[in-house]
Amino acid sequence: MFALSSDNGAFAIYSDASKNGLGCVLIQNDKVITYASRQLKSYELNYPTHDLELAIVVFALKIWRHYLYGEKCEIYTDHKSLKYLFTHRKPNMRQRRWLELIKYYDLAINYHIGKANSVANTLSRKASRTLATMLARQLKALELEVV
Repeated sequence: MFALSSDNGAFAIYSDASKNGLGCVLIQNDKVITYASRQLKSYELNYPTHDLELAIVVFALKIWRHYLYGEKCEIYTDHKSLKYLFTHRKPNMRQRRWLELIKYYDLAINYHIGKANSVANTLSRKASRTLATMLARQLKALELEVV
């Protein structure tokens, strides 16, 4: 069950990126506020892993800015190198643009082992065609038809 956000308590984002998509969960006071996920866009399929992991952080900040702007937030990722994001010597233009957005938020990026990040991990791997296939099988088994 989802909870409403409150005025007290820092936020936490658990995020994960895969070769299929991006997934994240917004939590406050150990309660889930909301989930988000999306499939990768065609041009993102060629991104290296660290850029995908950074892309999910940017995605979360953009969609939840009304919760996060001006608030403390801990971001948990299964990609260790994101912890050293701001000390990278030569970021490319995409990374520079994303870093420019991130610097306006009160964030701490922490490493969180991938197996323990099961919700975001599942959201990042969810594919709509897989869900459509599962639904079609279930409808066929029930002898129902989509009209």
